[in-house]
Amino acid sequence: MDLNIKEIFTATMILFAVIDIVGNIPIIIDLRTKVGNIQSEKASIVAGIIMIAFLFLGASILNLIGIDINSFAVAGSFILFFLALEMILGVSIFKEDDTNAHTASVFPIAFPLIAGPGSLTSILSLRAEYATVNIIIAIIINIFFMYIVLKTSSKIEKLIGENGIRIIRKIFGVILLAISVKLFATNAKLLF
Repeated sequence: MDLNIKEIFTATMILFAVIDIVGNIPIIIDLRTKVGNIQSEKASIVAGIIMIAFLFLGASILNLIGIDINSFAVAGSFILFFLALEMILGVSIFKEDDTNAHTASVFPIAFPLIAGPGSLTSILSLRAEYATVNIIIAIIINIFFMYIVLKTSSKIEKLIGENGIRIIRKIFGVILLAISVKLFATNAKLLF
């Protein structure tokens, strides 16, 4: 056991920034409006399982299908880019399907919002530098915070108000856009 508080704190902050728990509030509120109810426990558990499984199996799965981590990160940057455009421009790019509370808890909340390409790529990057146990603790801490946000999103919506949510959505859309561009720039140059 290589428990290291500094590694846990750093990994937690990196994942917190990439998952963008606060920035996901407008998306979660928007989804809750569309589907009525979101299963917070299910979304959190599924996201946690995906992230921990990816910590152990991610590189192997990507190698098995012939995809390197950089290509995965570039593909993920495009998803984040289009999600950011939706937030900033107030348009719907992704096709609306018959989403219900059961599927909304897994897609798009557990994947790709929480356990998305950015966080999965970050997990693989952290694995190269930090002890696995510290990364697992960091994942659990972030999943706990995400669960609280999912559980209290309707209260947050009432507290902030419609205009507040619109403003936060635009601000975090720009931040998400910047994260997607950085993810693309960092990994695209490693591809060529």
